[in-house]
Amino acid sequence: MQYNMRIRIQLLDEIAMQSSLTQLPADWKAVLEEEFTKPYFSQLADFLTIERQQYTIFPPENEIFTALQLTPFDQVSALLLGQDPYPTPGHAHGLCFSVKPGVKHPASLRNMFKELQEDLGCSVPNHGYLEGWAKQGLLMLNAVLTVREGEANSHAGKGWEEFTDAIIKVLNGRAKPVVFVLWGNYAQKKCKLIDETKHKIIRCAHPSPLSVKKFSGSKPFSKINAALQECSSAPIDWQLQNLGN
Repeated sequence: MQYNMRIRIQLLDEIAMQSSLTQLPADWKAVLEEEFTKPYFSQLADFLTIERQQYTIFPPENEIFTALQLTPFDQVSALLLGQDPYPTPGHAHGLCFSVKPGVKHPASLRNMFKELQEDLGCSVPNHGYLEGWAKQGLLMLNAVLTVREGEANSHAGKGWEEFTDAIIKVLNGRAKPVVFVLWGNYAQKKCKLIDETKHKIIRCAHPSPLSVKKFSGSKPFSKINAALQECSSAPIDWQLQNLGN
């Protein structure tokens, strides 16, 4: 039995190495291991290999799974779902909506901070690096985990959606309740994967400029904390501290 398990783990590691997806944390690999043997995953791996030979891909290879690295499987209390990474150089680093320190706040993030200020009185930080939220149990996951430079949604429909759907499904199957935060129509299509008799869903408009009028005043951050408390989970401290110069 142990020998067969070692062979299986070795096979998964070989597949991950072949596909350049070596940064997946062990705890997430354990709950997602079946995905590695499915045809879509090898097709995704081949696609990424070819893409990297011809184009610049974001985020950097070692940051594709930042969301999973910062928020272990058994520590997830809420999931915030984005669509795909920023296609601008220096922006994407594996957390939805987040940008690296020193990068000007993109429009959606700027709207998020404005609503957070109005909702909970949090001051706007001098950066858009949202790691502090991820470390409190908020899995900040994009549905598509890579993108070609300058071409938003260029990696949509290549297999990432099936992989991230699997992440939603394993969290849905977990005994501990999760608060799923689904902003906009794209994210809300994932409701069909979630058992609302066990988990909480926070629905509202997307914070992008196209729908910010509906997002404004929706108080999603206080709603998330209220839902977390109903699930016997700790609320998130949304106040991000300023970073030094």
